[in-house]
Amino acid sequence: MVQNINITDKFIVVGDRVLIKPKSLDERTKSGIYLPPGIQEKARIQSGYVIKTGPGYPVGPPPESDEPWKEQLTGAQYIPLQAKVGDLAIFIQNSSYEIEYEEERYIIVPNSAILLLIREDDNLEYFLK
Repeated sequence: MVQNINITDKFIVVGDRVLIKPKSLDERTKSGIYLPPGIQEKARIQSGYVIKTGPGYPVGPPPESDEPWKEQLTGAQYIPLQAKVGDLAIFIQNSSYEIEYEEERYIIVPNSAILLLIREDDNLEYFLK
């Protein structure tokens, strides 16, 4: 039995970064004027759906304990990010990096460049359609 693997399962997002699928842009303004393709992509603020997040902000190892009964933690430790898969993220374009993988466009955004998250239960369903 062959399972259908999501393309983003191959991605490992590092640190405090978020992988975003850009929201489709409107081709017209509210008054009905058609915009050239590059205009909205150069906007300072953009939006898209969070499809994967990194582990968070790395923190140093715990201080050495002189009490042997305390459990020692091993491995990396992280402060988790607020962004969750399916959130609509409003972010600063200048801080992001655009990549293309298998003819799909993605944006890698540091957590500090995200201005606002909109979390609704149906965001994920809309994104997966």
